[in-house]
This record gives sequence, structure tokens and C-alpha cells, in this order.
Amino acid sequence: MSNAHQEAIKQFLSLMETVDERMKSTFQNMHQGYPTEALVRFLKARDWNVQKAHKMLIDCLQWRIQNEIDNILAKPIIPTDLYRAVRDSQLVGLSGYSKEGLPVIAIGVGLSTYDKASVNYYVQSHIQMNEYRDRVVLPTATEKYGRHISTCLKVLDMTGLKLSALNQIKESIQKSESMEKKIFCSLLC
Repeated sequence: MSNAHQEAIKQFLSLMETVDERMKSTFQNMHQGYPTEALVRFLKARDWNVQKAHKMLIDCLQWRIQNEIDNILAKPIIPTDLYRAVRDSQLVGLSGYSKEGLPVIAIGVGLSTYDKASVNYYVQSHIQMNEYRDRVVLPTATEKYGRHISTCLKVLDMTGLKLSALNQIKESIQKSESMEKKIFCSLLC
């Protein structure tokens, strides 16, 4: 890593020292014990511009606080029948690990119907799955492969895709992807 990159990390760490305790706590949940690596992902997402990366991270932390993301895994979709219907119509799961140890997430786009609940429930489910990936799957992969793993591979399976389902799928995917770019984009780098 170049001296300029190391200096950017140092500046970013310094800026993060000034945030309030609630943001520090949320950031801790987000980085899972790897603060420098998390900051590097935000820096990469903003071409190593410390101010832009800091703003992006602050926006992300504020969104997490406002939407109580740190507690989202404890908030099931209720009633249980609705939860099961959402998960049965949104086919997503961990299918294994790549040779490099990256978790491989399979998304059955073609056979997912996204027709059992409003788009908001599918987005909530998507956020829950991302948090589970970040808090459980990635730390498990890190431990299993003996190195820090902070990204995953997503495979979109289009088998069975019907034109009639495209609008519902498109709306759900667009909302989820928009949210990922804003909030989880550090994992997309």
C-alpha cells in the first residue's frame, strides 16, 4: 500500500475518532473487528478521497441508526406466515465458498416470484440477509480460511424466468440494489 493510501487511512481513522458514541457503536457492528479494512473499502469506493469517503460512511451510519439496522436480525417479519411467504418467494441462500474462501450467495431470480408481500417486506428481508452475511457468514469465512474476508460472490440464476414476473422482480431488485449501492456499497468494491 502506498504512502498516500496509508496517510488517507490515518486521516480517516482520525475523523472517525470525532463521531459520537452511537455512531462508533454502529460502526463497530459494521466492521466486525476490522475497522481499517472497512475504512479502506469506503476509501476505494470514493477513489481514496478521505472527505467523500467520510461523508459516505457517516451517511451510512446515520441510515443504520435511523432504521435500527443493528437490531434488524432481532426483528422478524410478522406474522410468521408472511415471513415464510417472503422467504419462499425470494430464493436466496449460501451455496458454498469459492476457492479463495469467498462466500457464494445464489439468488434464484428466475424462480423467485416476489408476489407474496409488498416490496418493502422484500427489502427488509434483503437487509436482514445482508446483515446476516456481514455478521455471521463473513466472520465465519474469515475464521475458516485464516484471513480477513469482507466480500462475497453473488450468482444470479435466471432459470425459469418469466416475462410476466419481470416488473415485480425489477422493482424489488431496483430498490434492493439502490439501497446496497448507498449503504452496503463498501462490500461491492
